[in-house]
Amino acid sequence: MSKKFILVSPKNRTVYNFRGDLIAEIKRKGYEVIVTGPNTDNLEQIKTLGVRFYEIPMNKTGINIFSDIKYLLALRKLFKEERPDAMLGYTVKPVIYGAIAAKMARVANINSMITGVGYLFVSKTMKARILRALARILYIIGLKCADHVIFQNRDDLDEFISNGLVKRSKCHVVNGSGVNMAKYTVTSFPDRMTFFMLSRALISKGVREYFKAAKIVKDRYRENVRFMFLGAIENMPDSISKEELEPYIEDGIIDYFGESKNVSEYFDQCSVFVLPSYREGTPRTVLEAMSKGRPIITTDAPGCRSTVLEGQNGYLVPVGNIEKLVEKMECFIEHPEFVEKMGRASYELCKDRFEVDKVNAAMIRIMNL
Repeated sequence: MSKKFILVSPKNRTVYNFRGDLIAEIKRKGYEVIVTGPNTDNLEQIKTLGVRFYEIPMNKTGINIFSDIKYLLALRKLFKEERPDAMLGYTVKPVIYGAIAAKMARVANINSMITGVGYLFVSKTMKARILRALARILYIIGLKCADHVIFQNRDDLDEFISNGLVKRSKCHVVNGSGVNMAKYTVTSFPDRMTFFMLSRALISKGVREYFKAAKIVKDRYRENVRFMFLGAIENMPDSISKEELEPYIEDGIIDYFGESKNVSEYFDQCSVFVLPSYREGTPRTVLEAMSKGRPIITTDAPGCRSTVLEGQNGYLVPVGNIEKLVEKMECFIEHPEFVEKMGRASYELCKDRFEVDKVNAAMIRIMNL
């Protein structure tokens, strides 16, 4: 009888985009893998991973005590029925409620992965402050149930420990989710200097800073520079509106592409990848860009700073600083020879630190699989 492993996911798309290689490695260790998701979106792609799937509805962003309890009880029921040998939850609710449910069902090996702290920890609104206080309480309870807590950068680990959310003895750090470098291969650069940002259209991702910097640079260099943005406008408190984005599109400042299942072709069109995020776990989009041999401009913020060796494979700018963002963009425009040089350095850094097999080997070791 094979061993069982349950992966508790917040969004189906992240299963095959970010966890597919990890699932394959867990299966090679002799486990049957079961995946939970909040709906049946993209179910065919998940099934190609050779897993069993359970739909367990979850409100990812809202705080509703009744729906959250329902989610917790559904997870407990699944754990009791399947009796897994180990489990892993990632992002806020799967980490908290997944670990509590697993503890209630007496799962022997409970693992939680903090993939970033996001909107709740960076927003200064009153609503975010209230939700942050509640999340801290829930994190204490949930992480107390976990045997291993995995962080994607040391800044998050230190913050959780200093705030008393988790004991240091159960904490570990890995280099993000890793990137499959055989999938994201190096390609040639475009003839025109092109900056590219890929993310959900969230304020905390630095979308506003990117748009405003693009306008300044575009006004100065006109048709000699191009700006691309790929990402969905979502119904979230932190999201910008379609109305805010439209003027940049109509004025020809931003080439906007919405969502795509094949992001690699957009990396191929760019010279430099930009992510002015306020905070990340370790940004997967940056790792993909590095694997493609692209230089990086990102922020000197938790999660982001670990992807850049200043002046070698790109530049770090202060969070929210449009002037510095413009300065670094113009540095590449005025010195186009930096693109290829820093792009090679990005690739080598990615190969050394962030290649998916290395990250997954660390995950397997930490989870004692």
